Amino acid sequence: MTGVLIPRTAAVQQVERLLAIHPVVALLGPRQCGKTTLARMIGAQRGATYFDLEDPVDMRRLSAPLTVLEALSGLVIIDEIQRQPSLFALLRVLVDRPEPPARFLVLGSASPDLTRGASESLAGRIGFVDLAGFNLAEVGSDHRDRLWVRGGFPRSFLAADDATSLMWREAFIRTFLERDIPQLGINIPALALRRFWTMVAHYHGQRWNAAEFARSLGSSEASARRYLDILAGAYMVRLLPPWFENIGKRQVKVPKLYVRDTGLLHSLLGLETLEDVQSHPKLGASWEGFVIEQILVLSGAREAYFWATHSGAELDLMITLRGRRYGFEVKYADAPGISRSMRIALNDLGLAHLWVVYPGKRSYDLDNQITALALADLPGQIDRVCSA
Repeated sequence: MTGVLIPRTAAVQQVERLLAIHPVVALLGPRQCGKTTLARMIGAQRGATYFDLEDPVDMRRLSAPLTVLEALSGLVIIDEIQRQPSLFALLRVLVDRPEPPARFLVLGSASPDLTRGASESLAGRIGFVDLAGFNLAEVGSDHRDRLWVRGGFPRSFLAADDATSLMWREAFIRTFLERDIPQLGINIPALALRRFWTMVAHYHGQRWNAAEFARSLGSSEASARRYLDILAGAYMVRLLPPWFENIGKRQVKVPKLYVRDTGLLHSLLGLETLEDVQSHPKLGASWEGFVIEQILVLSGAREAYFWATHSGAELDLMITLRGRRYGFEVKYADAPGISRSMRIALNDLGLAHLWVVYPGKRSYDLDNQITALALADLPGQIDRVCSA
C-alpha cells in the first residue's frame, strides 16, 4: 500500500459539519497522524488560504497577523498553531466582526494547554475534532493485522515493510521526546520520559499505580503523575476511567493504562512483526488495546469506561450512546463463549447489548443480548448502533 492515499471520509465530514456551525474549528492530534493531509484535502475543495507556522516564509507572511488575516475570505487554514498561541485571541476579534467573511481551520499537536487556550479565547465559537491515525473502517478489514502491528500513523502503516515501519516509529518516538515535548514548553529529560513511556508499554492494559511507577523510576509519585499527564495530553497514552455506581458491590476506582497506538506500543516493546507480537506475553493486552481504540474512534463515544469489582467481575469497555449503555469484552481467542463475568456485567450495569470482539471471521449470537463479534464486522456494527 506504499504511496496509496487513503480517503478519510468520516473525518472530512466531521470537519465540514463543524465548519457549518462554528467560525473556527480546531483539528487536534499527535504529530504525523495525517492532520495536514486532511486539511489540504478540505482546503483544495474550498480554495482555502494556507499558513504553516513551521514554515519561515509563512511566519513572515504573518508578521502582522491582524492586517493579513482580516483581509481574507473563505476558508483560512493555520497549521501548527501551537507555535503561536496568541493567534487565538486575534481569531476571536476576527470572527466577532459583523458577518465575518472567513472561517478558520486551525491544526495543532494536541496538548492540554493548547485545548484550554483555544476554549478560553474562543468559547462558543470553536468546535474540536480529535484525529488519530488510520482506523479499521479506513484501511479495510483485509489490512487488520498490518494496522494492529504497525499502528495507524500513516507513514508507519504505509511503509514498504515491517522493518521500515519500525525504523519510522523509532525515529518518531525520538523526535517526539527530544523536539516536540520541549516545543510544548515542557522541560523534562527525554531519557526519563522514554523510561516512563516504556514502563507504560509493559503495564499496557493494567491499572494505574502511581506508587509502583514512582518506585521503579526512582522518583516521586507527583513526577510519575506529571509524566502520565504529559503523554495522555499528547494523545500517546489513554487513561480509561473506571465506572462505579451504587450496586452494593465493592468496585475498582482506579483507571487502566493503554498506549493508544499499538504500533508505538510494539516499538517500545521491541516487536517488529506479527509473529513477534503473537509470541509475546503482552499479546492479549495488545489486542485489547487495539480493539478498544478502534471502538472509541469509530463510535466517537465521549463516555467510555471499564468496570471491575473486587470479587472478580469485569468489563473491558462500556460506552454510552444516545442514552443507552453498551458493553464490550475483547478476547484473543478462536471461539469465545459466555462467562459468568459477562452475565454479571450485563445485569449489574443494565447493558442494552454486550459484544465479545475476537479475531475470527464469523460473528454469531451467544445469547439474545450477547454476541461474538468478528473484528471485521466492528465498523458496520458500530455504524448501526450509532444510527439506531
